[in-house]
Amino acid sequence: MHTPKLLRRRLWWVLLGLPLAAALLLTALVLRELQTPHPGPAPAAIAVLPAMEQVQRGAYLARVGNCALCHTAPGGASYAGGKGIPTPFGTVTTSNLTPHPEHGLGQWSAEDFWQAMHQGRSRDGHLLYPAFPYTSFTQLAREDSDALLAFLQTLPAADQPNQAHALRWPYSSQWALAVWRVLNFAPAEPVAQAPGPADAVLRGAYLVNGLGHCNECHGARNVWGAPDLHQTLSGATLPQSLWYAPSLRAADQGSVATWSLEDTVALLTTGANRHATTSGPMAEVVHHSTQYLEAADAQAMARYLAQLPAAPARQAPASQPPPTNHSLGARLYEAQCAQCHGKQGEGQADAYPALAGNRAVQMTPSHNLVLSVLQGGYGPSTQGRPQPHGMPPFQLVLSDAELAAVLSYIRNAWGNQASALSEFDINKFRNLQAP
Repeated sequence: MHTPKLLRRRLWWVLLGLPLAAALLLTALVLRELQTPHPGPAPAAIAVLPAMEQVQRGAYLARVGNCALCHTAPGGASYAGGKGIPTPFGTVTTSNLTPHPEHGLGQWSAEDFWQAMHQGRSRDGHLLYPAFPYTSFTQLAREDSDALLAFLQTLPAADQPNQAHALRWPYSSQWALAVWRVLNFAPAEPVAQAPGPADAVLRGAYLVNGLGHCNECHGARNVWGAPDLHQTLSGATLPQSLWYAPSLRAADQGSVATWSLEDTVALLTTGANRHATTSGPMAEVVHHSTQYLEAADAQAMARYLAQLPAAPARQAPASQPPPTNHSLGARLYEAQCAQCHGKQGEGQADAYPALAGNRAVQMTPSHNLVLSVLQGGYGPSTQGRPQPHGMPPFQLVLSDAELAAVLSYIRNAWGNQASALSEFDINKFRNLQAP
């Protein structure tokens, strides 16, 4: 029979040993991450397309994945890298994807490229930073990875050396990155072929969650800065920016569950429909990427987005008294806004969006509304909408107090119900944009 003293001693040793065991396990996993791996299991069968067809397919996939937007620096050669991507941990500079033999992918094999896309490892085995969204690209089918490389190898070779990242210590360390991967990343099960148009929802999920990497912007992140898989597509403020990527599951934000298929396709391919108009970073996505979606793929994405599990409904705000600056806001609206958006916020079809009942107007957070008014609201120029109407910037026209007044008025007029905005709410956005 054990005495209480002996039991306490054994319990003490057990409790002391648990953190040590956890530390040893973590160290072992980190060391494994730092080792140059063998390629690992590959799909049993990979569909091989004729060379020209494979290149054409790769060109299309590169547009769907919006590769050029990040891998092309302002004024630089296409896909030559050199663009700084700000993160909470410092700046990551994108790499050269052209077939330059020294600075680019000229010596990369299909296996090398697959390792980068699927496992987040470079050709020499070192760990890649997840600003390159391999946390999404890991879901890519091998055939699509091979097609992407085939296209990239046809580009003009750009003699553009890759630049070092400017990350703070310890984030600049491969050890720190290995710890991050142990806690936040596991490669997806490899698949040989991507879902086809016959199963539209599966195809849509593949495009949204994999190649399209929509969750990288529209998904919440955990304390490690990694995508929170429990809050997929639930909305998030973009790192180092105050633009908000709305939840694609919430009815009062970006959900398309109540829209027609045609409306969702129109937003993806033209940047506007009768419910919404894209601006800011999403307008760039439409301009550079989604406007080029094949019809079947655009419909597949729309069908998948429409069936996403709904986020819990936000309680409607209690009826609020008119903002203290209601009369000033009404006068400013009449003078500055009504000509385009209508005296009752009704908008103009195919030109200026309605403000009455508009989700973006009433959304919490109000980031996108304020930024659009300060910077100007510019929709993307697309094949289906080559000359979209825009809104001029008001940051040099109206003061913080005036902007707070008119936006508070708009958020509470014509049946809209949302919190009023203050001068401080405006000022923090204005300062963000100051040169």
